[in-house]
Amino acid sequence: MRVLVVGQGGREHAICWKLKQSPQVKEVYAAPGNAGMADVADCVPIGVADIIELADFAEKLKMDLTIVGPELPLTLGIVDEFQKRGLPIFGPTRLAAELEGSKVFSKEFMRKYDIPTPEATACGSVDEARDALKKSKYPAVVKIDGLAAGKGVVIVNSKKEADEYLTLVFEEKRFGNAANRILVEEYLTGEEVSFMVLTDGKKLVPLAPAKDYKKALDGEKGPNTGGMGSHSPAVVLNGETAAEVMRKIMIPTIQGMEAEGRPFSGVLYAGLMLTADGPKVLEYNCRFGDPETQVQMMRLDDDLAEVLLRVARGNLGDTKLTWKKEAAACVVVAVDGYPNDFPKGQEVIIDPIADPAVVIFHAGVIRKGDKLVNMAGRVANVCASAGTLSEALRKVYEAVPKVRFEGARYRRDIGYRALKQLAAK
Repeated sequence: MRVLVVGQGGREHAICWKLKQSPQVKEVYAAPGNAGMADVADCVPIGVADIIELADFAEKLKMDLTIVGPELPLTLGIVDEFQKRGLPIFGPTRLAAELEGSKVFSKEFMRKYDIPTPEATACGSVDEARDALKKSKYPAVVKIDGLAAGKGVVIVNSKKEADEYLTLVFEEKRFGNAANRILVEEYLTGEEVSFMVLTDGKKLVPLAPAKDYKKALDGEKGPNTGGMGSHSPAVVLNGETAAEVMRKIMIPTIQGMEAEGRPFSGVLYAGLMLTADGPKVLEYNCRFGDPETQVQMMRLDDDLAEVLLRVARGNLGDTKLTWKKEAAACVVVAVDGYPNDFPKGQEVIIDPIADPAVVIFHAGVIRKGDKLVNMAGRVANVCASAGTLSEALRKVYEAVPKVRFEGARYRRDIGYRALKQLAAK
């Protein structure tokens, strides 16, 4: 097989790393890729939004499968373009990807199909948002409608905080047209968990649950980010709750999308809050999570290319995934200041690691001459697998100092609450 992976982050590096282990995969290409991905794939200088050029490339090289990593090309219709040309591609169409592309659409969809989710009001102006906040309790959640790379959700604790954020959104246009509409949403308490399934639009196969840590700072403080760490198993999700998620959320979502004339194929990701009233959907994503994919790829025992090709062909059938019993953990090393302003172009040094159970997936790193430099806020994902979550985390934190650059910052508490829960059982 010849496989193309669209994307340039740690998630896509992990996908390429896993594909390279498949005896069926002879060639892996990444567009545009990054410095680390060049070790496991041939990198092609085509941007993720250059859909026609990507399709031309896949057609010319007769790709057996294309896997789309980030959300932007999905919402732009890359799958529609590839399917029009008869090119096998893994991911949802543009209409199906609106589940992630528009938080207002997804909220209305969940209401229509009785999928549990926090109460929310859609607002198209600063005045509508202020009215909605007057009727809400603080803390409240404000979400911009469109794509914001994981940074479009803010918890406001007072009218002052809310007014300041609304000024950024509506007057200073911090998020551009993505924030023409927003949601003012009920704040929920509980444990967050990421739940993903592979689906061909009919059949659903769950991935190993993972827990993502979105806050920038220790103790779940600071702004939301694209993700600062993860681990699998998720620990906080038991088998009974997982079955409830499938029954009340994932299956009704796939059935509802088909009823809407938007059949969904690919990865359906539900970001959940496990509340006292049961699991509720905070958001949908229409692609593999980041950094959840990194730990899932380390645990997956099956041939990734074979499974995803079945999805792309619409014949998932009775596929079941097998997972290694080992736990896996990931810590993201970011630039100080992320997710707000941060310096770019800093030299990044990654020292060799002897332990084969430790893998560093490159994220926002490119090669300039003979040096690695950062071009994004999340620089590297330090991952490890081990017999226990405690041991996996120990390996990760021992390896984190191997990633060196000025202003390197990472959370020091990834997985610690999960370890306490395990100890209490």
